[in-house]
Amino acid sequence: MNSIQQSFSVRFTYPVHFTEHLFEPANPLLLNFFKRQHTEGFQKKALFIFDEGVIPYHPQLPAAITAYFATQNVVQLIPEFITVPGGEQAKNDPALVDRLIAAVDQYSIDRHSYVVCIGGGSVLDLVGYAAAISHRGIRHIRIPTTVLSQNDSGVGVKNGVNYRGKKNFLGTFVPPVAVFNDFQFLTTLDDRDWRAGISEAVKVALIKDPTFFERMEADAHALAHRDLEAMKHLVHRCAELHIQHIAGGDPFEMGSSRPLDFGHWSAHKLEYLTDFEVRHGEAVAIGMALDCLYANRIGWLADDDLNRILNLLRTLGFSLYHPALDADNSEGILRGLTEFREHLGGRLTILLLKAIGRGVEVHEIDAELVRQSIAFLRETETQPV
Repeated sequence: MNSIQQSFSVRFTYPVHFTEHLFEPANPLLLNFFKRQHTEGFQKKALFIFDEGVIPYHPQLPAAITAYFATQNVVQLIPEFITVPGGEQAKNDPALVDRLIAAVDQYSIDRHSYVVCIGGGSVLDLVGYAAAISHRGIRHIRIPTTVLSQNDSGVGVKNGVNYRGKKNFLGTFVPPVAVFNDFQFLTTLDDRDWRAGISEAVKVALIKDPTFFERMEADAHALAHRDLEAMKHLVHRCAELHIQHIAGGDPFEMGSSRPLDFGHWSAHKLEYLTDFEVRHGEAVAIGMALDCLYANRIGWLADDDLNRILNLLRTLGFSLYHPALDADNSEGILRGLTEFREHLGGRLTILLLKAIGRGVEVHEIDAELVRQSIAFLRETETQPV
């Protein structure tokens, strides 16, 4: 017997831009990107897909995009703009994937052309997945419009949809070719979406950067009252830390370690238990509070650090309890541990804090201590989500 063994590596690079008024004629950022990608003698296409929740707040956007591309001949703009539902429902409807693939086919979007998505994280996940499985991979550009997508999901390498009642059961690891964060989109978010995205910044600070956590403590009231300058700093630093993590470790998650999923094992399950009435960022805030209480109960996280974390989340406006945590004597939420392990592959791996900025992975969780932590949140929180 004999065998042939092959190994190879593929280098991925993509820019993450921060700007305002991306489609103003005076802003050349996007057109300059397309010019750098231009192939002489070949005009690439760009198909735009919108989160339908964006258009009511930015009704001029389709006309602005049309006018913006009318000034150049580098990229052929597909005249039809496709809209899809926003929020988690976008990831729960298989017909939407088929619809996007049909548009790729209809407009002959090839592997050297672009699918450009403007929207929140769920729509970015959906469109990225459809682009990744069409022609084995079409270049996609993300233009995130929410805090959550600008500082977290929109700058990463993951795409996916929900399937069989499980979050992100179908998906791909395919980086975008570029990300354009336009801060002006954040100014039209409702208070709930503004706040929800901040939880992912708290998460990454807790596991990677205590100085960033201190900055958020100092800016907490400003962030809660929609101060855009404070939010710009938060989005930029959080995105920077996410990018550093992707570059420095296991970007395609081949192992079982996923520190950026701190607080997520219960958050993902809570979203499903509430039929997604609790939004992802809100669920992550609850999940982090739960895991920090657990870490405190096993003697790891000091009382002072625990109180700082809970106080920051409350100052930002998060409620840290939902009745679904107690459903079926908490068995519902605890099933999230099994599903999290299955999604990771291999053994269960959960990151817990020993201090702000210092996490340690564990492979077992005591269900009774989780129930005690839930009871604490139930007793201390007076404003359920």
